[in-house]
Amino acid sequence: MNVVLVEPEIPPNTGNVARLCAATRATLHLVEPFGFQLDDRQLKRAGLDYWRHLDWHRWPDWPAFAKQLPPDARLWMIESHGKRHYAEVEYRPDDFLVFGRETAGLPQKIIEQHPGAWLRVPMFHQQARSLNLSNCVALVLYEALRQQGFTGEI
Repeated sequence: MNVVLVEPEIPPNTGNVARLCAATRATLHLVEPFGFQLDDRQLKRAGLDYWRHLDWHRWPDWPAFAKQLPPDARLWMIESHGKRHYAEVEYRPDDFLVFGRETAGLPQKIIEQHPGAWLRVPMFHQQARSLNLSNCVALVLYEALRQQGFTGEI
């Protein structure tokens, strides 16, 4: 699986996602610009010593990331107002789970490029604007892995 963070802003969230990706052997793609420096103390603290076990890539922007994708790549855009529930789709091992900035989500132009791939994690309180980014990544990634028979055994 591939996890893509587009323009992440909060170091601890990115560190938590890095640790999650290392533990599940998912590849992490970080798309700039970032709201922090990669040598940020909070980023390293949240990721603990998992960074050395992580397969990750840094991309200068969305076009650079998109250019390297295989022609048959499937991207799932996870947003608070997605058209389908994240568990309603069938994930494949090489899919890309794409998440946007903590404060603004994904840029509209990216969502528009993938109209049938817009997913949501449901919330039950109308006043709740969003969930924590690293929690959303964990929910969707583990559902995708569950569908593929992931048992957590090494």
